[in-house]
Amino acid sequence: MAKKLITFSRTFLQALSFQSNKKGDNETRALLPKTDNLDAQGSPPNPSREEAGCSRKQKGQWCLHHSSHHHLDSLTRCVKYFTLVWNLAFSITGLLILAIGLWGLSDKESLASERITHLGSDPMLFFVLVGLAVSTMSLLGCTGALFENTCLLKFFSGGIIMFVILETIGGMTLFSLRNQIKASLQNSLMVAVLRYQDDLDLQFIMDEIQSGLQCCGVESYLDWKTNLYFNCSSPGVQACGVPASCCLDPRENGTIPNSQCGFGALVLEEFVAQSTIYLGGCVPQLSRWFNNHARAIAFYFVFLILIEVGSLLLATKLLAGITFAKTRDDSGREGAYWFSSYQTQRRFYT
Repeated sequence: MAKKLITFSRTFLQALSFQSNKKGDNETRALLPKTDNLDAQGSPPNPSREEAGCSRKQKGQWCLHHSSHHHLDSLTRCVKYFTLVWNLAFSITGLLILAIGLWGLSDKESLASERITHLGSDPMLFFVLVGLAVSTMSLLGCTGALFENTCLLKFFSGGIIMFVILETIGGMTLFSLRNQIKASLQNSLMVAVLRYQDDLDLQFIMDEIQSGLQCCGVESYLDWKTNLYFNCSSPGVQACGVPASCCLDPRENGTIPNSQCGFGALVLEEFVAQSTIYLGGCVPQLSRWFNNHARAIAFYFVFLILIEVGSLLLATKLLAGITFAKTRDDSGREGAYWFSSYQTQRRFYT
């Protein structure tokens, strides 16, 4: 009986010792990192690397793909496409104006070395400058809206603000210096009279002014005596004449223009000449025209400013929408990162 009691006690103590050793091993293993959750360096998995290498087999993982486009709301998306179409139309218009100016300079060989000195008075240079400015600014706005690029949109907005400021200052300057501008215009028209046959652009502009305003010369029709070809001392057939655009009826039967209707007009008496050509100069006519159309000019000027302000408001609204969407996307991406990090650490320590 005593022998059986000793054997039972020994077996019971061995069982307690085995359970105690197993429990200690489990507690120690819980404190050690699991080998299947370690990476090559023996450290817990990096959530950012899991996101970068997110595979299709890993369900429930946050896999964020970076894109140049943001999740815009419906209103901002409408503003984006409207800004794109708006600036695309102005880009095409600016490129057409630029092409016309370059074609004019090339056709007249105004960039040649012997004619480069008269480039500043060439009307086609105005088309080149305007077309270059309009196309450059519009392409900035168009590209910025298409790719949602805030840097390009900021450049576009800054350029529009600069244009509005310059146009406002220019309008105020023109109004305050209208007398000096009248004298400058008179000098420019005199240059057009002197170079009438030498520059086709100046010839076209002078003919349009004279036929449109029903005038002849700068101050009077006698100004054409200063032209080399219309001067009475000229040996050509145009001597003592004026351009056909000075004639009261440059078309004989209403369809065929008579280019010789002004020949010999400078030797006629003023009473006789007034039945054939216009006697008044174009500068007084231009002054009367500006005075009569001052309101229309102011309306067009304000309309141009409103178009530019509208472009600025569209760009500003789009910038605000892109910034808001970017902030929202970054917040969501940061939340997804910390959620993924929490899940990874939770799996690591359990």
